[in-house]
Amino acid sequence: MLEIKNLNKSYGSKEALTDVNLTIPRGEIVGLFGENGAGKTTLMKCILGFHRYSGTITLDGSLITPSNITKISFATGEHSFFPGLTPKAHRDFYAEHFPDFSDTRFKGLMDFFELPMNKALKHFSVGQKNQFEVIMSLCQGADYIIMDEPFAGNDVFNREDFYKVLLGIMEPNETIILSTHLIEEVSDFIGRAVLIHKGRLINDIYVSDLEESGRSLIDFVKEIYNYRNDRVSKTLETLTGIKE
Repeated sequence: MLEIKNLNKSYGSKEALTDVNLTIPRGEIVGLFGENGAGKTTLMKCILGFHRYSGTITLDGSLITPSNITKISFATGEHSFFPGLTPKAHRDFYAEHFPDFSDTRFKGLMDFFELPMNKALKHFSVGQKNQFEVIMSLCQGADYIIMDEPFAGNDVFNREDFYKVLLGIMEPNETIILSTHLIEEVSDFIGRAVLIHKGRLINDIYVSDLEESGRSLIDFVKEIYNYRNDRVSKTLETLTGIKE
């Protein structure tokens, strides 16, 4: 279980996260949603220990340290691989350093994305680099897999098919925390939605509860964030003088 208690993070005088409390058991697929700058990436980096913060973050009851950090993997568009190495070299490196590395999963996902094994990653397209980042996060053998906008540069067919594959290969003890703006696209994939606004956790709901109430995830998110349906028409009216 991942537990976050009274988490606060500031950049100078700017508060990035304020009093965040969140518990995520094993086996869940959690969508982390919010506007640009809401604090999603900062929260993920606090979990990984990339930022200093106040409050506590524990993994299965223990603070996250070098002794248990391998239980967490991270896929980000910023990329964490070695650009001069090939996928094959990365596989060999990970297999040596992560005892639970899954070579079967690695080979299967490489085939799924049709990525070359012996081409240096610096020669991959942006979409291919992001695909490879996701592959390595899923093959490391981690219990908690954190993904921050993992599919930038990928077409909708690749994304949709991948979600289906991911649901098929997930083990009961694996947990995914996925930050994305593609809310409608992942609504059938995630089981729980956590919403952040200006550094504060403002809602946490299971998708099944929404379905029982007859609401879609995207409509719920718009409601929580007070989305204005008339913002486009008002802007066009201001810019063109034409009222729709």
